[in-house]
Formats: sequence, C-alpha cells, structure tokens
Amino acid sequence: MAAVLFALVVIFAGAFAFLNGFRDASASVALAVRTRALTPTVAVLLAGFFNFVGAGLSAALALVVARTWVQLPTGENGLAILMSGLVSAVLWGIYTWWRGIPSSSTHALVGGLAGAGVASAAVGGNAVGGVDTSLLFQVVLPLLLSPVIAFASSYLLVWPATWAARYTPPNVVNSRSRRAQSVAAGAVAFAHGLQDGQRTSAVLILALLAAGLSDGGEMPAWVAVFTAVFLTAGTLAGGWRISYTIGYRLIRMDPLRGSVAQLLSSAMLLVGAIGLHLPISTTHTVTSAVLGSGSNQRFPATNRKVVIGVLMFWLLTPLVTAAAAFVLALALSPLGEL
Repeated sequence: MAAVLFALVVIFAGAFAFLNGFRDASASVALAVRTRALTPTVAVLLAGFFNFVGAGLSAALALVVARTWVQLPTGENGLAILMSGLVSAVLWGIYTWWRGIPSSSTHALVGGLAGAGVASAAVGGNAVGGVDTSLLFQVVLPLLLSPVIAFASSYLLVWPATWAARYTPPNVVNSRSRRAQSVAAGAVAFAHGLQDGQRTSAVLILALLAAGLSDGGEMPAWVAVFTAVFLTAGTLAGGWRISYTIGYRLIRMDPLRGSVAQLLSSAMLLVGAIGLHLPISTTHTVTSAVLGSGSNQRFPATNRKVVIGVLMFWLLTPLVTAAAAFVLALALSPLGEL
C-alpha cells in the first residue's frame, strides 16, 4: 500500500505543479499583454522559459524548505497526509481557475496539509510535526505580510516614478515602460519558478522521506526535472481566465504603473526565495502590487466588486482546502492506517 500511495502522491504532485504553472502564468504575462508590451504568444513563451530555469534552480532551495517546513510521520500515514493535501489543493485550484480568481497555490497546499494533519491526529494517528512554529513563522506570516508590503510599496513607488517622468513625453514614457515590463515579465516568471518550484520539490522530498526512499541529504535529479517540466507545461498552457481578471477586471493600468508593479513583485519574490528562504505567493504579491500601483491615480480605477471577491477567495482558500483535506484524510484512514 505504501508503494501505491507514493505513486499517487507523485501523480498529484505533477498535477499540482502543472496547475500552478497554468494558473500563475497570468502573474507573469497579464500586465505585459494588457499594456501591449508583449504579444500573448511571446509572453507565454517567455514565461515558460524562465519558469523552467527558475524551477530547475529551485531544487537546492527545496531541501531547505523540506527540512524547515513540516515533519511528516513516516510510512503510509505521512503519504496519506501528503496526498490528501495535494488533492484538496488541486481541486480548489481548478475551481478558482474556472471562476477566474487569482488565488495562492501555496495557501491551498498549506491549508490542505494542516487539515490532513488534524484528521490524522483525530483518529489516533501521528500528527504533523512543526506546525505550531514552522508554519507560523516560515509560511503563514510571510504569506500574510507579502500582499500588504506589495500593495504599500507599489503605491508609494508610483510617486518617484511619475516624478522622474514628469517632463518626458507620454509616448516616450509608455515606450520605455513597455520595455521595462518585458524585462520584468521574465523576472517575475523566473522568480515564480524559484518560489513555486520549491513547493512541488519539497512535497516530493517529504514523500521520499515518508516512504523511506531517501534520507533527505541530497536532491534527486528526477525531482528537479519533474518539477521544472510540469510547471513549465502548465505555464505554456496558459490560464487566460485569470490573466483577464488581473489585466482587465481588477483595475485600469498604464505601462508606467504596470512596470512598477512587476519590477517590485519580481524583487520581492527573488529576495524571499534566495535571500530569506521564505515562501511568498506569486499570485498574492503580483495582484497586490497591481492594486497598489493602480490605486495611486487621480481618478477611481479599481473595480471594488471584483477586488472584494478576490479577497474573499484569498481568505477562503486555506479554510476550504483544510476542510476538504480533513475529509479526504479521514476517508483514506483505513488505507493509510492513520
């Protein structure tokens, strides 16, 4: 049974990575396409390439994430928890894509693992270790603070950007901003690969540890390739429903403000992945930066109804996936001997 559960975890990890790239492609390409800095085809190809590079390089960072994230019980118990968390995150990701809502795959996965861990403890199994401290300081707080920082920083950065361009003709400002957006789109895609590639790789490492197939001392090459391939395949497929929401429904955006939002987002994601080893949601960061830079205008540009709907889904994501994973883990308890 352990071999079957391990195979299912690998399958759903691939589905999670594919869906992650499919949905989060919008974070890289939405603004660049909206302001005509890049064509949709070029934008997706650019995002796919840099996602692949970032995901491949994230393999070494995933070891740190796996060691400091959570400690799963070994054997069928730990594998069942992982599978329940992945299935709930995948199902919620499909639903939010269908609704065209940008939401965090990381929040969904964390909620799923937490709910499955509670189910394990509820039926007398081993609980997930490190939840009280690791999840709080390494996962929850960074994910909650990053949207606030992204919104406030992008709002404030619009002032020096517009001041610097005050004597420049609008067509020149737009042309330069579109070129900056082209670079920023690649940077966001690369940072997304670094950040979200760690999640899938860390899940696979945890699965190997639970199955007794690895001691966690090194990153298997197939894990890095597996993550990069599925994340890139999802990015190339493109989740245009969410791209339309970010680029057209949330707020009216000009090239200058778009470049501010994307450059800030890429910087935050890269610092979080490389410098601080903290998980930062690409979707939350980019969406918040877009809202922040777009809100700093002399006329109302925000679609408040859409924004409120997105925020409600952000709050619901960990709760819904935790509840779904709780039910799934209970259903799997006879198989996993939780």
